[in-house]
Amino acid sequence: MECISVFDMLKIGVGPSSSHTLGPWRAAERFLEDLRNENLIDSINRIKVDLYGSLSLTGKGHATDLAVMLGLSGADPEYIPVESIDVIITAIKNKKEIFLGNEIIIPFNISDDIVFNRDFLPFHSNGIKFTAYTDNSEYEKTYYSIGGGFVVVEERINSTINEELKCAFPFPVDKASELLEYCKKENKKVWEIVYENEKSMRTEENIHSELMRIWDTMLECMYIGCHTEGTLPGGLNVRRRAYDMHKNLIGVLPYDNPYSWMQIIRQTEVKFRQILKWVSCFALAVNEVNASLGRVVTAPTNGSAGVIPSVLMYYLVIENHDANEEQIKQFLMTAGEIGSIFKKGATISAAMGGCQAEIGVSSAMAAAALCEVMGGTPEQVLVAAEIAMEHHLGLTCDPIGGLVQIPCIERNTMGAIKAINAAELALETDAKNAKVPLDKVVNTMWETAKDMNTKYKETSEGGLAIGVNLADC
Repeated sequence: MECISVFDMLKIGVGPSSSHTLGPWRAAERFLEDLRNENLIDSINRIKVDLYGSLSLTGKGHATDLAVMLGLSGADPEYIPVESIDVIITAIKNKKEIFLGNEIIIPFNISDDIVFNRDFLPFHSNGIKFTAYTDNSEYEKTYYSIGGGFVVVEERINSTINEELKCAFPFPVDKASELLEYCKKENKKVWEIVYENEKSMRTEENIHSELMRIWDTMLECMYIGCHTEGTLPGGLNVRRRAYDMHKNLIGVLPYDNPYSWMQIIRQTEVKFRQILKWVSCFALAVNEVNASLGRVVTAPTNGSAGVIPSVLMYYLVIENHDANEEQIKQFLMTAGEIGSIFKKGATISAAMGGCQAEIGVSSAMAAAALCEVMGGTPEQVLVAAEIAMEHHLGLTCDPIGGLVQIPCIERNTMGAIKAINAAELALETDAKNAKVPLDKVVNTMWETAKDMNTKYKETSEGGLAIGVNLADC
């Protein structure tokens, strides 16, 4: 049984995609580590990168090539100043060389050394192969970006067939039914079970600080998105909408930082239409930042990064003005656990499962988390997740131009609104009368993913991606 932490499901990184940007970035870092372990890095004179399947088909729009170069340069997506990204990339392009791992300068010609192969590797649709050359040898390694910034090698997965991974969590969970059984047996809320698991790996102080760092990143992302106007990069000429929407909602009330901004929002009008607009504005803001290579939190992916922050922000500034850091931590821990159940039982990769694996999972995570902090029982929390996913089943991934912009940004607003609706329905539901358990929905999602035509799974070869031409935009 695999131990998946909250901090595995909620990672801080750079947009626009967790599977196509963050994953390849991390794969490049892994390759550097492998080269160091083999004592090869000082003798390398060339590196070639082969991108396969979905990484190739939508890699340009997702900045996969840029992520690979940044990873090979030794930059960390969690901490790199985003304003330095363009500086590093421009230097590589102009000088036709790369400062490999911040250790050795080697020639690097982007057009020759990053190859986009349309072929799909059999193990996973997001394959990336690195080949390092020395004067008398070559070393290659293939990695797979399986969604949410997770990176694996095929041989590691195969080796677990006969050697089960041991999970150190006191309450290991593969399925929702197991989580619910722990809650009943221990008389604990969902977040409390998750907290016990996290404490088996980290101190309480570390858990607190890291969860708050995740929330601060989410809040800053919403703040930046709401205060940045202009057009998104990539060629679609998509105008940022969060800025205009926020300007109309906030009025002229003064503030000077994200936390004073939250206080001001609490003073604004909260009729139904305004609530819809605020939630949509928060989600738009996050994914506009994501689309412009900004820093976001994968939740569980970059393409769906706006759902959870916007629903949590809704809870804090509209639903419960007395909420504090404890509710924020409870929300994030619950969301992370629900996401891990989907990852284990199905997928969070759009290249494997379509957009249901991203917006659907993020909506289920947010619905469960909102239900939790609003006083739902463990049974109701799982009902909330089930309702949210049930109404995203079959959602295809068809980004126009391979960019995480149309329809991806708007879909975050829809996922957020559905999450709130699902939580409210669950709170009004006697769980004994629920007909569909969450585990059945997870299974159905995976079967749907397997049946879905490949062209609807992040290839830009179906749906809106071909129904709308770049020229139309």
